[in-house]
Amino acid sequence: MSNASDSRDPSSLRSARWFRPDDLRSFGHRSRLKGMGFDDADFRDRPIIALLNTWSDLNTCHSHFRERTLEIKRGVLQAGGFPVEIPVLSLSEMLMKPTTMLYRNLLAMETEEVLRAHPVDACVLMGGCDKTVPAMLMGAISADIPSIFFPAGPMLNARWRNTTLGSGTDAWKYWNERCAGNLCDGDWQEIENCIARSAGTCMTMGTASTMACIAESLGFTLPRASSIPAVVAEHSRLAVSTGRTAVELAWNQRKPSRFLRENSFRNAMTVQLAIGGSTNAMVHMIAMSRRAGFPLTLRDYDQLSRQIPVIANIRPSGKYLMEDFHRAGGLPGLIRQLGELFDLNSERVDGTRFIDDIPHAMILDDDVLRAMTDPVYPNGGTCVLYGNLAPEGCVIKSSAASKELLKHRGQAVVFRGYADLKARIHSEDLQVAPESILVLQDAGPIGAPGMPEWGMLPIPNKLLRRGVRDMVRISDARMSGTSYGTCILHVSPESRAGGPLGLVQDGDWIELDVESRRIDWLVSPETVQQREANRTCDTSGPGRGYTHLFTRHVTQAHQGCDFDFLEGRDPGREPDIF
Repeated sequence: MSNASDSRDPSSLRSARWFRPDDLRSFGHRSRLKGMGFDDADFRDRPIIALLNTWSDLNTCHSHFRERTLEIKRGVLQAGGFPVEIPVLSLSEMLMKPTTMLYRNLLAMETEEVLRAHPVDACVLMGGCDKTVPAMLMGAISADIPSIFFPAGPMLNARWRNTTLGSGTDAWKYWNERCAGNLCDGDWQEIENCIARSAGTCMTMGTASTMACIAESLGFTLPRASSIPAVVAEHSRLAVSTGRTAVELAWNQRKPSRFLRENSFRNAMTVQLAIGGSTNAMVHMIAMSRRAGFPLTLRDYDQLSRQIPVIANIRPSGKYLMEDFHRAGGLPGLIRQLGELFDLNSERVDGTRFIDDIPHAMILDDDVLRAMTDPVYPNGGTCVLYGNLAPEGCVIKSSAASKELLKHRGQAVVFRGYADLKARIHSEDLQVAPESILVLQDAGPIGAPGMPEWGMLPIPNKLLRRGVRDMVRISDARMSGTSYGTCILHVSPESRAGGPLGLVQDGDWIELDVESRRIDWLVSPETVQQREANRTCDTSGPGRGYTHLFTRHVTQAHQGCDFDFLEGRDPGREPDIF
């Protein structure tokens, strides 16, 4: 790290306001730390480094964070800092209902307020499970206190007999085979026992790995941090290095505003598209960019998607898994392949630039990290569509869709909410054909609430038994980054907010043309007007608690689903009472 502004003056530390004055309030601060067994040598004249830890016994992705906390603390102590662990909300993607997306903004608020309220000079953001990453980055950007992100890391590759399994992606695949009658209970049990091989996040390019790559490409992590598997020694060494770096950030006051620029977010968009990343990341990136003052739009994404090929051959868009991606060269290798499409002069949190990595970046497997001339998918791996069904846009991960369905015309089979979908989707009486278009309403930010990952609507069992494995599916929901199929997602505005999707009825014709970036609802203006006149939209939401706040202040998908009162950072606002 550059030390041009490094004064090593303890009075310049933010925590000095709490501990250095000779007054009664600071006496109280110091005496209570001493009551915990610390003395002046522990915390006086040292940078205080907060470890914001999202560990819990119910967060499957973070089960190794107890050990990593000790290693990060070791790095902080090596560099002369004072580490303090602060537990924050743990968003467990697998176990929280209806969705962790409902609570992303709550963790973002907590991160911002915890950093602002406590005597900390820098922090390590410990996350990895899907929504923990954007939530913590959103909060850190707004608080604008020196922060470095430590990703949980992906699980090791899983094996079932002689088959490599990828979490999420292969769960959907084999569940379909079970529903079709092609997989016995014993085989299904074996898969359940081995598909999650270790601690860590999904080892496919789901939302967790996508957001880790985005955090690294924004400059919030140390190099190669995004793909190091969770349980290898290299991940422990990363923890120690991150702790040491956090101390340097404190002395140098390397706030997010010091290194985040408009090109930082363009770099992150470029990486997301090149890795065939999760569609969820688009919502998170828009929210983060608006916090930083460099607002992205869906049109920015689509314009860039026409230029960027998918070159990371990782499931669900490709063949391999994150452990293979790391061995092949990781993000530095991918950035090297991108060449001039990535701004190498962008800075990282530690003051270094991405161009510094290029001499050391290697491509050790050119099937995992493809050349630009030999992509997995030529361009438009994720596309934004517009039309009278989605006036503010919707998205499709075309690299994980069936090519024959990217231009399709079919009649709608409509489900009016998740309960209706669950009750009727597998009914033998359901009037549905392979060419039908499945439509799920009322699954957006307000409607669900929280915009759950319901967008990969299940294929009706009676069609699975006929060999159907994909259909066009449309919703105002999201889908797991590990999912695949021809799924139109994030339709905006959502049904509950008065969007046209809420007016679609069984039998309506819908036309999809991904190449033309169109999604059209083929009904007359008179029909739309008549249905609109008869529609009632209940936007009141729950009457109490956090969900009450959420449904009244969450923005729509094309705006990032942040709270309308939280956009932008609030530099300079510090606690006034000392």
